[in-house]
Amino acid sequence: MNFVKRGFIEKRRAAADRLPEFETLRDEARDIKNHTLAHLDLYLERYEEKVTQAGGQVHWCATAEDARKAILEICRSVDAKSVTKGKSMISEEIGLNDFLDQNGIEPVETDLGEYIIQLRGEAPSHIIAPAVHVTKDAVETDFRKHHKQFPEERSLEEPTELVNEARQVLRQKYLDADVGITGANFLIAETGSSVIVTNEGNGDLTQILPKIHIVIASLEKVVPTLEDVSTILRVLARSATGQEFSAYTTFSTGPKRPGDLDGPDQYHVILLDNGRSNMLGTEFQEILRCIRCGACMARYWTVSFWPRSTWN
Repeated sequence: MNFVKRGFIEKRRAAADRLPEFETLRDEARDIKNHTLAHLDLYLERYEEKVTQAGGQVHWCATAEDARKAILEICRSVDAKSVTKGKSMISEEIGLNDFLDQNGIEPVETDLGEYIIQLRGEAPSHIIAPAVHVTKDAVETDFRKHHKQFPEERSLEEPTELVNEARQVLRQKYLDADVGITGANFLIAETGSSVIVTNEGNGDLTQILPKIHIVIASLEKVVPTLEDVSTILRVLARSATGQEFSAYTTFSTGPKRPGDLDGPDQYHVILLDNGRSNMLGTEFQEILRCIRCGACMARYWTVSFWPRSTWN
């Protein structure tokens, strides 16, 4: 029995007990997504209008190749040598890391799980916990192999020691990066904002410190209003990790303004289609309602790994 996996499901159940209206909220979130998909063109146009008003730029990308080329052009505009990245399934979809490497730009994953599997040369095993398959001992081995700047005799037996070492390495990567790339859990048509939810704060450092912040998101991430995104956010954290809310929920709207103490000089949104518009009006449209919470994957764990007597 995998106790990490069991813990995810137990936390979800506990969260549901604390929120008896969860089913109602989930239905409301479904209705919001259905409404948005029925009027997707209007909300996407409204979103672009608001991003432009805030000083940002939207790049409409029909294919993965278009998205990669747009990102490369932005990076080359500031002669970027490295980029930091928040966790993004869209970047996995378009093969962004390999593409940047091939063009002389170092991509650095800053989510701890993504950083671990990047060192190992592996793909994510789960959309929420990408390194859930990697043992602590394996992480220690990988850190000793790649972090040669630290004393060989240092202790890495405790998880806190591993986290602290990763933090030291990544802090310098944030400062060195010319471009920061994040995904987006949601795009808000009302304000032109992008929203990310994390539990490490890496997404905030990725988008605030570099000269340029690039958001990569797919068409169906747009929602109409701030009120709508608040409803779906309440569903997302409980469904994903059993939390009331993620530790960090960050709204970003354009580049820094005169008087702002920090923030990027440029704000770009890579808006990817990659076949999604072809799903509208078909039997596959409801796929576009997915909020990437991973709850269905937890159900798979239950069925695959635990005795039937534990399913209830």
